[in-house]
Parts: sequence; C-alpha cells; structure tokens
Amino acid sequence: MKKIATFLFSLFITAHLFSQVENNYQFKVKVGDIAPDFEMSLPSGEKVKLSSLRGKVVMLQFTASWCGVCRKEMPHIESEIWQRHKDNPNFALYGIDREEPAETILKFAEATGVTYPIGLDPKAEIFSAYAEKEAGITRNIVIDKDGKIVMLTRLYKEEEFNKMVKLIDSLLAKK
Repeated sequence: MKKIATFLFSLFITAHLFSQVENNYQFKVKVGDIAPDFEMSLPSGEKVKLSSLRGKVVMLQFTASWCGVCRKEMPHIESEIWQRHKDNPNFALYGIDREEPAETILKFAEATGVTYPIGLDPKAEIFSAYAEKEAGITRNIVIDKDGKIVMLTRLYKEEEFNKMVKLIDSLLAKK
C-alpha cells in the first residue's frame, strides 16, 4: 500500500510540475530553434526586420504598459544590458509592445526611464510567433549571431536575469 501511495504521489508531483511549466511559460519556440522572422514598426515609423539583424546578438523583450512585472524588469534591462551594450555594433535590443498604440508606448517608455527601442505589435502577431497569444506577456528571448534562440525567460527573477546578462556578455565576447 505504501508503494502505491508513493507512486501516486510521485505521479501527481510530476504531472503538477509539467502543468506548471506549460501554464507559466507557453512558449511556441525552444532553445536551439531559429528565431521566427518578423517585421515591426517603431513609433518613429522606422521598420525593423529580425532577419536583418543576423550577425548580431539580439535580445527581444515582450512587454505592455499594463504589465506590472515588465515595469519592474525594464529599468534593469535599461541599466544592466542596454546602457552597457547600446554602442556595440554586434548587439541589438528591442522591446516589443503588444496591442497598444505608439503614443501609449512612448509614454510607457518615458515613465519607466527606458531608452532602448520599443516596437509595435498591434495584433500580437509577433508575440504569437513565440508564445501562445493568451500567455503572460513578460518574457525575453536571447538570439545568437546565427539567429538561434539561446535563452528564453518568463517573468522577472533576479537570478535568471543575471544569467541572461552573463550570457549576453559571453556571446558578445565571442569573435
């Protein structure tokens, strides 16, 4: 009886852990995949196509003005990543704001003190190429110089964020 109870408990815990990952992350992509290509507009009207950034280390940060976790994370992205690497020609960082107009994005960037570019994703089509459309917004994608996804994050966790910073540093140190 004890063995059956232990087995059922183990099965329950395993199922719970897998459902947590599924419910919390809901990515459509995984580490090792080539990042899905897209084109987005910046509030200035400038267009950015992901494939045109090949040869650079790219960080995509999915965000929205109503996202509290995004507001917490963005100043860290600004100071610990953008300010350190913005002048590096081998690095690109873009926030991607879903389903909000340019005016809202500009006010949001100003309120959070962010100076890195934030693009428009008016129908969440870019977001939906990377994650389930109704999934939580706060997430980052790190892409290497070959266009391959090397890290996916969800929510703001200091330890994971620090790993992402170190990964970006190491990718940029490679020749």
